[in-house]
Formats: sequence, C-alpha cells, structure tokens
Amino acid sequence: MGGVLTSFWFWAAAALLTAFFWPGWGLWAGLRRRRAENRRSLYEDALKHIHAWERRAKNATPESLAGALGLSQRRVLDLITSLEGKGLVQSVTGGVQLTPAGEAWALHVVRAHRLWERYLADEAGFPMSKLHQAAERAEHHLSAENLDILDAHLGHPQRDPHGDPIPTADGTLGPVSGVALVEWPADKPARVVHIEDEPDVIFKQILATGIRPGMTIRVLEKTPERIVVSDGENEHRLAHVVAGNVQVAAPLEERVLPTGAKRLSALAAGENAVVFELDEECRGFTRRRLQDLGLTPDARVEVALENPFGDPRAFRVRGTMIALRRQQADHVWVRPAAEMPVVSGQVEATSV
Repeated sequence: MGGVLTSFWFWAAAALLTAFFWPGWGLWAGLRRRRAENRRSLYEDALKHIHAWERRAKNATPESLAGALGLSQRRVLDLITSLEGKGLVQSVTGGVQLTPAGEAWALHVVRAHRLWERYLADEAGFPMSKLHQAAERAEHHLSAENLDILDAHLGHPQRDPHGDPIPTADGTLGPVSGVALVEWPADKPARVVHIEDEPDVIFKQILATGIRPGMTIRVLEKTPERIVVSDGENEHRLAHVVAGNVQVAAPLEERVLPTGAKRLSALAAGENAVVFELDEECRGFTRRRLQDLGLTPDARVEVALENPFGDPRAFRVRGTMIALRRQQADHVWVRPAAEMPVVSGQVEATSV
C-alpha cells in the first residue's frame, strides 16, 4: 500500500512540475509572457505620456510620469533608466524627451488607440464615454499590420471621435486645428473640432451637454462665470474650465479652400474637377464606399448624366460611371481641373 501511495505522489508531483515548467506552454512560461506584456504596456504608456507632453511643447518629468502611471518615484526612475538603455528616451534639463526610435513607437501606440476608438464609435456603436478605456486596453495588442488593415477597413479616417488627428502609417501626425471655445467671439457660428477627454470629470460634463465634434454651435453669452452656447435646439451653460476643453473652428463653408473648390454635388453638367479630400465627417461604410468607387485625392471626375428627378446623378471617375445621391456627393470636395482626356471603351455603371 505504501508503495502505491509513493508512486502516486511521485507521478502527481511530476505532472505538476511538467504543467508548471513545460517549455512554451507551462504556467511558468505563461507567467513570463504576462510579465513581458505588462512591461511592454508600461513602456508604451510612458512613451505615449512623453509624446503628449512634447505635443504641448513641454518636457515630461519624473513627477508627471509618476502621476500618469500611478508609480512611485523610485519605480519611475527605474523605468526611465530602462527606456534610456533601450534608446527610446533621453534625459534633458527639466525632464525627458523621446529619441527618434521612441517617437516612432509612441506614434504607433497613438495610432492604435485612435483607430480603435474610431472603429468602436463607427462600427460597434460604443458611446463616447466608453471609448477611451476600451482603446487603452486594445492599443497594446495591435501590430502595425493589424493597424494597416483596420485603417483601410475604416476608409483611412483622419481623426478619432474626439477630433484628435490619427497618425498615418509613416508616422505623420497633423495638428489639432482650432481654438478653445472660451476664445471664440460671441454670436458667430463655430464648428466643434475637438473635445479633450481628460480630466474625466470635465469630459463627462461636456458629454452631458450633447456637444460633439462636427457640430455647429454659437456663443450666445460670455461672462466671467460662464459661457452660454446654442446648438440650434438647446442652450448649454459651461464654466470656463469646461469650455476650455472644447476646441472650435470656422464652419466648413467658411474655411480657406483651394481656388474654385466646391462640393461634388455642386459640379455642373460636363464640368471637370479633381478630388482633393473627403469631409472629416464622412466616416465608416460611406467613406470606404466612396474611396472604393475611386473618389480619392487627385482623381479626376465629371458629371456624366443628369437626372431629371435630381437624385441620383451620374459621375465619371477613372473611366467608370458611378451614381451618387446628393447627400453622398456632399462629402466629396473637388477643385477645378483641365479638360479630362476621352476614355475609350465601355464604361460600367455602378451605384452606391
């Protein structure tokens, strides 16, 4: 009996050790992978924080990193030392800066975060209040290849749901164009271009008003205590500290455009033009569909056939006939072009 028990415990211990130390699959390997993933996430959060400060023309500090990452000063100093050893940051007077390698990595994380927010908003129907936290988790698990696929699926959007620019695959990051709502003059329409999502308490107050990027609002009243704005249906009273986290610009119709620029819907019969952009408000399936039909920058387009009932109208793009409703053509901005060359052969009629 004693021999049987000894044999049982021997094989039980062997099985346990095998489960724990099995190369690549055991519990020990799993723990090591988890530690590596946590370390990578910490590095990426730190690089993203330093990048955000550099976008504001400031140097991140050990104190700012400690506050943002919830770490002790000692752990932050160890983190900075590790990042310096990997050639990702460098210490300078008053803080730390990204190296070119660190900036490239930070932009990858920013791109992942903002593309995932765009996907959750446009494809999954997530509310604005849930986007940031969900993207914070996903941003550490998306490869460059995944992002390229996601970017193409979304129609190469230029901005995330908050209005922040999305870095391109080559690392280009555009500016946030706009001024704080507190600086906008009264009784002049403005287009909301960006809503800051931090601090969370202020972000929630903005969301409660229903103000979102792309909306047109008007400042009705400005006092030292508050700013009263209207979205055309409702009035909202905002404290200055809240209004400071809303950036606005001139409505699309008032911005500076190339000479002769107009919406594709305004193109006259037989008139030639060149596409130069799609509206920022054109997102998701509609944006992808327009791009799939050839309406990308520098594409030549003309009105091919008029509809006596108005909609849809037929346009010739890249030698192919397509049909667009006015609402769809409104998303496409074009500028004048020289006479298009004649394209011989059969053209295919395509409708959105």
